Amino acid sequence: MRRTRVKICGITSVEDAQAAVAAGADAIGLVFHRGSPRYVSVENAARIVASLPPFVTPVALFVDPDRELVESTIERTGVAMLQFHGEELPAECSGFGRPWIKAGRVRAGFDMLAFAEQYRDASGLLLDAWSADAPGGTGQTFDWSRVPPQLARRMILAGGLHDGNVGEAIRALRPYAVDVSSGVEASPGRKDGARIEAFMRVVRSSEQG
Repeated sequence: MRRTRVKICGITSVEDAQAAVAAGADAIGLVFHRGSPRYVSVENAARIVASLPPFVTPVALFVDPDRELVESTIERTGVAMLQFHGEELPAECSGFGRPWIKAGRVRAGFDMLAFAEQYRDASGLLLDAWSADAPGGTGQTFDWSRVPPQLARRMILAGGLHDGNVGEAIRALRPYAVDVSSGVEASPGRKDGARIEAFMRVVRSSEQG
């Protein structure tokens, strides 16, 4: 049985990070994009990272950042992985001494195989739903039937996941990991422990299906 990894994104407090850890999350996401309701300051992020136990990966999410912001965030927080959610080119994602994930926002005409080739040096490819309103965290899904099966081993599936549909997504695509934010929230930026636990239960049960 292959285990599906889980990242709980948009963490803004130590308490929410601990709820994710207690439920069995493999990674937590910290958003450093000021336009997001889930934005977290470097100082708060450092406290959250320091609270994590071994083997839970803190991931820093950026949207078209300058290199100085990424470098200072790494130095001041100790994040272990980077996620780029804007229009960054491969060269703009590398060279920081950290593994990185590139997000692709899926809409009509988006070529996932070409995207995978362009970002072949990424540790993972996060597929999210495109929205004109925000670069992520919108709670919208996309047509999963469009995903080429050969992307499964590198795929982190995002976009509108919650405990009511993540099981179907895992059974259909067998992604390496799933990423959830709004689907486990009480309000933007505030997680709901019960929803996190429900999401994790469905993920684990779906691995056996």
